[in-house]
Amino acid sequence: MQIIEMIPQKNGRMKISLDDGSTFLLYKKEVSACDLREGEELSEELWIRIRTEILDQRAKKRAMHLLEKMDRTEYQLRQKLKESGYPQESIDTAIAYVKSFHYVDDERYASAYIRCHQNSKSRLQLKYGLQQRGIAASVIDRVLAEEYGGGEEELILRLLEKKHYDAETMDQKEKYKIYQYLMRRGFPGGLVRKCMML
Repeated sequence: MQIIEMIPQKNGRMKISLDDGSTFLLYKKEVSACDLREGEELSEELWIRIRTEILDQRAKKRAMHLLEKMDRTEYQLRQKLKESGYPQESIDTAIAYVKSFHYVDDERYASAYIRCHQNSKSRLQLKYGLQQRGIAASVIDRVLAEEYGGGEEELILRLLEKKHYDAETMDQKEKYKIYQYLMRRGFPGGLVRKCMML
């Protein structure tokens, strides 16, 4: 592998780009200690040493720090580590490390998300929210079946009450506005019409 370029970054770090398209960050003192220079070859042996002794360890610590602040899905954690400049191998190592302690568990995350939001979101919205967080469809379907109370009709009625819905006194424009509000929240149209007595 050849070092294509070395670009100084904030906090005394250096972004190193290799000819295979991968990049990683090292502190300037680490660059000096490894005797890395732009345009020179990076031996496989030195690359493995840099990765295992420096980058993998740093990626594990970063992953732990990110999870300390909030629970994340595997996808979210991978994205954060990628944004932090870690190579794919170090990201994989860090993910395996935190998974070994069950600090990252997409099924547990999905269960908690559904329990927390099922009183304010429809089944469809919950599914979409979990998909956006990178959780596999099979996990979402299984956890929804287990966790979701399924009381969409009761939830719609609660939301209608919150919006002060009255089928007899509201005009068509107000009814349409509330109907659209409920549709945007992912409730089935037939159930919304039934609850609104349309």
